[in-house]
Amino acid sequence: MRTLLVWCPDWPVVAAEIVVGVMASEPVAVFAGNRVLACSEAARREGVRRGLRRREAQGRCPRLVVVEHDPGRDARAFEPVVAAVEEVVAGVEVLRPGVCAAAVRGPARYFGGEEAAAERVVEQVALACAVESQIGIADGVFAAGIAARTGRVVEAGGSRAFLSPVPIDALEEPQLTDLLKRLGVVTLGDFAALPPGDVLTRFGFEGALAHRLASGGDVRPLAVRRPPPDLAVEETYDETLDRVDVAAFAGRVLAERLHERLAAHGLACTRLGIEAVTADGQELVRVWRHDGMLTSAAIAERVRWQLDGWLTGARRGRVAQPTAGLVRLRLVPDGVLAHVGLQPGLWGETGAGRERAHRAFSRVQGLLGPESVLTPVLGGGRSPDDQVRLVPWGDEREPERPAADQTEPIPGIDTVPLLGAGSEERTAAGFTMIEVGRKRRRGKAARPAPLPPWPGRLPRPAPAVVPAHPLPAAVYDEAGAPVGVSARLEVTGVPATLRIDRRQPVAIIGWAGPWPVDERWWAPGEARRRARFQMLLEDGRALLLSLAGGHWMVEAIYD
Repeated sequence: MRTLLVWCPDWPVVAAEIVVGVMASEPVAVFAGNRVLACSEAARREGVRRGLRRREAQGRCPRLVVVEHDPGRDARAFEPVVAAVEEVVAGVEVLRPGVCAAAVRGPARYFGGEEAAAERVVEQVALACAVESQIGIADGVFAAGIAARTGRVVEAGGSRAFLSPVPIDALEEPQLTDLLKRLGVVTLGDFAALPPGDVLTRFGFEGALAHRLASGGDVRPLAVRRPPPDLAVEETYDETLDRVDVAAFAGRVLAERLHERLAAHGLACTRLGIEAVTADGQELVRVWRHDGMLTSAAIAERVRWQLDGWLTGARRGRVAQPTAGLVRLRLVPDGVLAHVGLQPGLWGETGAGRERAHRAFSRVQGLLGPESVLTPVLGGGRSPDDQVRLVPWGDEREPERPAADQTEPIPGIDTVPLLGAGSEERTAAGFTMIEVGRKRRRGKAARPAPLPPWPGRLPRPAPAVVPAHPLPAAVYDEAGAPVGVSARLEVTGVPATLRIDRRQPVAIIGWAGPWPVDERWWAPGEARRRARFQMLLEDGRALLLSLAGGHWMVEAIYD
């Protein structure tokens, strides 16, 4: 690919002049690791060179201005240069601060030749940023970088011949170049003349890549940076928007403009940002999310809901209105994706009922805030309260702690309750005998789960109800003595009755446990140690209980 490379000489020094304010016309050197990384022309005239130690550089030039290297400073100062180049050339890849590249085919056709395009880029950078730059054009990025040192345009197909007399140090691989020099290879042409197979065998993969560069090729194709299109729409109004109907009409106009702009780029909006500014400068911002494609009507509807919530919304009996009327509206498509990526269901849309529910929940959020409507998301954890996380309606339903699904109490084993004759005898002791058998797998073996299950996680089925706060309880044996668990995880008595929060005791007809849980023992402030039980009550309820510090708690209720 014919490549145009823009090189700004001594860029760390230029960036220090732009940001720090040092004079690049004076002897200046930028140091990294106590060695000279870059220096000004005045410093080079005094004998300062790259790689010198600080003491030696200051010995050669006592007036040397020392600046420490800051990669963030170099990158920030180079951004205006990249923007200036993008005004002339579409699609720019930043190689490093001070160097960027782009394909030259388009600019060469537009400006009437490669040399004319190079002159236009240099002029634009000088006018926009007051920065000196040099251009190199060749068949690849590496050859264009060498050509930029002298401002040359290498003819098509001549990159290998152009690189042939260049010293081997241009590869900037100290260990490799030192070895090649000891073998008598001193130029890129000598290195390129070696057979590629022998180079790979002797010098490895890195040597093969360097050999490709010396031959005029590239390690990878040019990956240009494409400037993102400006999709936001906004409007400023001379008269303030105080009424909901007037503001809704203005919002509908903006929604149609936004939808047309997205459609022109083949995009669809899934997350919409609504911004408003009042007459006295107050800024109002809200982000709406949607699990499907936001059409023009859907965008306008959400804008109307949000404006209604801002202008007339009530919170806990008091009106929360902006300090003045709205003078500016702005719609920002915060989340976009290709239009072909959104497909309806196999038999059409998801249904009118679901859409009505979504509109109702979204309107409540517009009036009361995103946290007013929450939905549960299952994730990793050992207890039901750890596995459930509440997220606002419309947010991405991603678990905070992902974990693999556990389909059976014992992976790879089927558990089948035994029914029929003798079942009463089997349940007399408070438990049910089960028959265990290996699963018969057909076909290919199942792939291993990408994520391991949480150790100590409750087996299926999961509890149906998890109280916001665990309910205090007490467990007694047949003699009325409290039941506990010893240090060896032995139950001090057979659970017979359960009392929940000062209510009447209920008989226990079945129980299982204890299952110990010792979490985060290495963090004293977060450590939790308990024993869990599953209990079946006489009234048909099934509960998950835990015993910690001598106190019983009801953690969850089974359906």
